[in-house]
Amino acid sequence: MLLVVDVGNSHTVLGLYQGDTLIGHWRVVTSNYRTGDEMHILLAMLLQGIGIDRKQVSGCCISSVVPQMNPALQEVSQNAFRITPLMVGPGIKTGLVLQCENPKEVGADRIVNSVGALEEHKGPLIIIDFGTATTFDVITAKAEWLGGAIVPGIQLSADALFEHCAKLPRVEVLVPPSVIGRDTIANIRAGLTYGYADMVDGLVRRISEEMGEKPTVVATGGFARIMAEVAHGIDVVDPLLTLKGLKAVYHKNVKTAP
Repeated sequence: MLLVVDVGNSHTVLGLYQGDTLIGHWRVVTSNYRTGDEMHILLAMLLQGIGIDRKQVSGCCISSVVPQMNPALQEVSQNAFRITPLMVGPGIKTGLVLQCENPKEVGADRIVNSVGALEEHKGPLIIIDFGTATTFDVITAKAEWLGGAIVPGIQLSADALFEHCAKLPRVEVLVPPSVIGRDTIANIRAGLTYGYADMVDGLVRRISEEMGEKPTVVATGGFARIMAEVAHGIDVVDPLLTLKGLKAVYHKNVKTAP
């Protein structure tokens, strides 16, 4: 079995594959201060919850944008599963051609999202990941990663309003029934969701014009489904895209896949 782990700034997403079948997946809060022992206990509990013994795990692939977490992840992989994890980073095979100024700067999550999207869709593609930051990745029909855009995530924007505007409350990000809010909470929700949707559609339009073709737009991340309700430019929502990409990267680099 293959354990895949994507460490984001806010959440860590884990998945367990048996062959090509995802038999379990989880989302936990990312903590920079979690030790290897704590990660060991957490993984053991998650696997136990679906009736899997840790000895059944024979492979591990990790992408991380939180460097402080990497030593603990490598430690728990070696101690709990007796395997050295494949860490997504410079030098590994992805099938992507990074056509950017500095390939080493590209986040591991963006790489695996792009690989996952290419496993199921033909280029050209725009992959939008609605995480702590919202990232736009641009892929050509030749699997060339051209670059993209990064903007503050929708939850980050909501938190900024609460933290910097004394009279504004913290709100849950939901789509309101009307663009014209009739109370403060509805005003904030309208601005966040419809405003963010128009930003997404605007960037998709501008990227498409610059590419000179109509790419397929694939969305993932915690707010992908909400944004797909109000943004017109999203073609596909795939909440498991990163896990699929991690599995694909593992298979490209390890001859005997679990």
